[in-house]
Amino acid sequence: MPQIPPDRSDRPSICIDGFNLAAAQGTGIATYSRNLLDAASRLGFRTEALFGPTLPIGSVKPFGDVAILDPERPAEPLRFMQKIERDVRTLLGPTGRTAFPVRPSTDVIWPGGEAARPNASRFWAGDRLYFYANRAFKKHGRSTPVRFFSTRDAPAPSVMHWTTLLPLRALNVPNIYTIHDLIPLRLPHTTLHNKPVFMALCREVARRADHIAVVSEATRRDVIRMLGVPEDRVSNTYQAVSLPKALIERSERDVVIELEATFRLGWGDYFLHFGAVEPKKNLGRVVEAYLASGVKTPLVIVGGRGWLSEPETALLSHVKAIGGPSSDRIHVYEYMSFATLISLIRGARAVLFPSLYEGFGLPVLEAMSLGTPVLTSTQGALPEVAGDAAIQVDPYDVQALSTAIRMIDADAGWRAEASLRGRAQAAQFNDDAYDARLRALYSKVGVYLR
Repeated sequence: MPQIPPDRSDRPSICIDGFNLAAAQGTGIATYSRNLLDAASRLGFRTEALFGPTLPIGSVKPFGDVAILDPERPAEPLRFMQKIERDVRTLLGPTGRTAFPVRPSTDVIWPGGEAARPNASRFWAGDRLYFYANRAFKKHGRSTPVRFFSTRDAPAPSVMHWTTLLPLRALNVPNIYTIHDLIPLRLPHTTLHNKPVFMALCREVARRADHIAVVSEATRRDVIRMLGVPEDRVSNTYQAVSLPKALIERSERDVVIELEATFRLGWGDYFLHFGAVEPKKNLGRVVEAYLASGVKTPLVIVGGRGWLSEPETALLSHVKAIGGPSSDRIHVYEYMSFATLISLIRGARAVLFPSLYEGFGLPVLEAMSLGTPVLTSTQGALPEVAGDAAIQVDPYDVQALSTAIRMIDADAGWRAEASLRGRAQAAQFNDDAYDARLRALYSKVGVYLR
């Protein structure tokens, strides 16, 4: 029977938002959230998560996880009284919402199985918390206060750590917000964010946060410069790479068999680009540079379509439409299980990740930790993560990208050296380093371990 972490109320507790945690297909912020819970647990904190399910928790009592994990269905037309209720709840947003404690149940299975269960001894839930908080912010321009319905058996958290920009704030406890990047402001053409709302939310967080966490020095500089936050209120924790032991310890022979059987690809015989298809990830230039390079090594692309994807896939679609050798060398997959993606990363000749901008760049760190050479970008936080272990190229310079691809393809000696340097660089972002940064972060809002 799977185990849930013990609920020892004598320890200070860290509660994070569950905004991304219950998704069937994880996001980068969901990965950050899980790693954050794991690190806080290693440090000795109690760990908790706050959800905003569509179903009322009481409707499935005592299995509150059922409400948390129930998929959100397509919106149906609201009846008159439902519209009235929605609008009244939105109007009353600034008066606050209440979160109630939920004891996790091992009888309820999480998407992805037991390994995907958040490392938390308690959940909190407020009916449609995030939905109404966002509606209220657009109407009032203020964050929604959250009260924890605490009892002796379920005391309120010691600190609320919001893992992304959210229009919420916990009452009577310190609030820390993680800002991963300011890309909607720095590269506004690459996102579909409502820019005035995003700017207003940034200002609200900058005004109300007890402290702001960031994941790179690049983002820290952006937050200080663009949002006017004093330097002593912004701490860089970076991130840690956390890959399942069972996947990274699989024998090379097993991975070789999998790659051949599943994709008809050999070990080290292909390039890999992965990530959502959106302007920031720069897929259009990756394809253009790959074709111009003339290399015969196949290119594998893994990524579902995101926003503004059409320009990024235009050349790829044209090549696929006319067929020919170039088309045959490019393999495209919209979705891949995490385990299979890890195998693809391990077996790649190199990962191509010349993003236009990243607040951190976890794919680069994941690839290096697996010993895979990397071509990345000179922009955002990517030089911090890659160090001297990867080739860094101007992501707008297709000719430079093409030259780098040819060099990587031809130079086995460089690839072997890059594999060693990459593992060493990735080790600088290990659990111990991350834990120390988190301990220092929480101490800045007065939360210490005995």
